[in-house]
Amino acid sequence: MLSEVGGLAIAAHELKSPLAVMRQLALSMDFAEDSRLELEQTRDELVTISERALRQVNDLTKVARLEDGLFSMEPVSVRHVCDHVLTELRPYFASNQRNLQAVYKSRTDLVIANPDLLFSIIYNFCTNAVHYSTPETESKLSISDCGEMVEVAVRDFGPALPTKIWQEIRDGLNQPTNISMRPGSSGLGLYIASKFSKYMQAEMLAVRHRDGTSFKIRIPASRQVAFSF
Repeated sequence: MLSEVGGLAIAAHELKSPLAVMRQLALSMDFAEDSRLELEQTRDELVTISERALRQVNDLTKVARLEDGLFSMEPVSVRHVCDHVLTELRPYFASNQRNLQAVYKSRTDLVIANPDLLFSIIYNFCTNAVHYSTPETESKLSISDCGEMVEVAVRDFGPALPTKIWQEIRDGLNQPTNISMRPGSSGLGLYIASKFSKYMQAEMLAVRHRDGTSFKIRIPASRQVAFSF
């Protein structure tokens, strides 16, 4: 019971944080004194923050409905999904003066997955990485072959992932977790990614480096060579 309450508290805190930022931004807008450019920049920030918050709420709704079996599995182009994530997150990274490098090395492109769930997993990995990169150490989104699987990884340069959290990710997160040493990382986002990975029979893992962490998902490759038209 205590663990459930703790998980709910973490989820509530993460959902409250963007609302507090949006309120602060809205109150800072001065339509009499601010230039049109400043007002447009604030508006764009509000839209970006609200879209991320709405996505988390929608993802939590999907987590609650996983047992209903409503999310079908099909051949999915993992490169197309990654490109979609990059396109959607480009304004968010730009607003934080950050960039995300993409490296696609896999010969296999199609995986067996649900496109919406896979998008959310990669999206959460990437948003976690935005606070842990610099112009000299850009975060990297990569796709590579891994036997009968295709591996998607997001490498960041943040503080070392605590052993306890690393083990929880390896074993599968059962509730949102607090990552106190990485305040820019979303424990709620990792929980969502863990649930979606398990549903798709994919493997989610984290690899600790001396100067950061790689969050990975390994998805079963499709035997279908290409989409049929």
